[in-house]
Amino acid sequence: MKLSNKIATGLGTLAVTALTAMPAWAQEAAEAAAPVPNKGDTAWMMVSTVLVLAMILPGLQLFYGGLARSKNMLSVMTQIGGAAALAMIIWVIYGYTMAFGPDASESLKPFISNFDKLFLAGVTPDSTGATFTDGVVIPEYVFIAFQMTFAAITVALVLGSVVERIKFSAVLVFALIWLTIVYFPVAHMVWAAGGLFFEMGALDFAGGTVVHINAGVSALVACIMLGKRIGYPKEVMAPHSLTLTFVGTGLLWVGWFGFNAGSALEANGSAALAMINTFVATASAALAWLVVEKLFGHKPSALGFCSGVIAGLVAVTPAAGNSGPFGAIVLGAVASLVCYIFVAKVKPALGYDDSLDAFGIHGIGGMIGAIGTGIVYAPSLGGPGGADFDMGGQLVTQVLAVVATIVWAAIGTAIAIFIAKLVTGLRVSPEVEVEGLDLGEHGERAYNS
Repeated sequence: MKLSNKIATGLGTLAVTALTAMPAWAQEAAEAAAPVPNKGDTAWMMVSTVLVLAMILPGLQLFYGGLARSKNMLSVMTQIGGAAALAMIIWVIYGYTMAFGPDASESLKPFISNFDKLFLAGVTPDSTGATFTDGVVIPEYVFIAFQMTFAAITVALVLGSVVERIKFSAVLVFALIWLTIVYFPVAHMVWAAGGLFFEMGALDFAGGTVVHINAGVSALVACIMLGKRIGYPKEVMAPHSLTLTFVGTGLLWVGWFGFNAGSALEANGSAALAMINTFVATASAALAWLVVEKLFGHKPSALGFCSGVIAGLVAVTPAAGNSGPFGAIVLGAVASLVCYIFVAKVKPALGYDDSLDAFGIHGIGGMIGAIGTGIVYAPSLGGPGGADFDMGGQLVTQVLAVVATIVWAAIGTAIAIFIAKLVTGLRVSPEVEVEGLDLGEHGERAYNS
């Protein structure tokens, strides 16, 4: 009897133990299983990617094209389209693996990844990319496409300083070299784990350094090396269609929600914060530009409104998910004021021919935004920083990242322009420049009359 009781008790204990352990086994199995992309996050990132594409074609094309003279409208649009298309091809061949591929050697890791994913080797529809939340992923192809549009628009932004006199062939050669030695390394340094600025703790939510400082500084160097347009600054070179520029501005603002809110990589509260900031910082900057125009004795203008919109969008880009809404409002207004001064006062005083103010708005606005992010991130100002946030230390980090990006972009651009000049001659002939690049370079006219 005692033996049977012991057996029964033993069997009962074993059964209870087994039943108790089953949830642990199930949990371990779940943890071991690869995370599955959420359809909502995936759909949001696909939409964001298309929104960024709309910023380029037709947003930036119309914005820049309207600011140029009518005889160069199609050349501006073609240069932007050609550079963006080339960037997309280069990105999938070797750009993605340079920026976000597996870790390189310890000496190269801060600057680039390795080439194991050349031609997207190993990427399949089942491959996933990490987001900012542990265990949450999106399809790797979606991440590749999203980042591809950033590369495409950044090189296109540079062209704003050199339109109306640079050869189309030179644009393509420049884009190839510049993306390789400037954009891909900077994208890795800022956004990839192991990257120099990433490990420093630099804050850049959607591209203040990677896109805007990078493009703006490169634009300044490129236009100085290329030289001024014939007749600049004595001849009037007014925008030929502010209507088209206004349409392009609207498309850029709408597309920028994919640019900023999409950089959360998920459809979550961080994306929502970036979204509201993209509204209010931009609105603040647009109004501030009009006020500054009035204070300097000018009429509030349509061009001023468009310029303010872009200045606000640029400034809020690094702060989109790193600021509270009221911090974003202040940041947009400050950026608008400083950008106006550079466009209206500094550029004429120094005499460089930045055709469409790529440096004055993207470069300067990007610097204001990147450094300002170190301030508005503070929880005391409504930012998402933790209780232990060190504003002084963060500002030092932001400034170091900005300075390093300026130096890297300037040197890389000088090299790219020099090579483009050797290969193509760089600049159109005086006859083509006077006639207009639409006919001289492409054999077409934007307008029949």
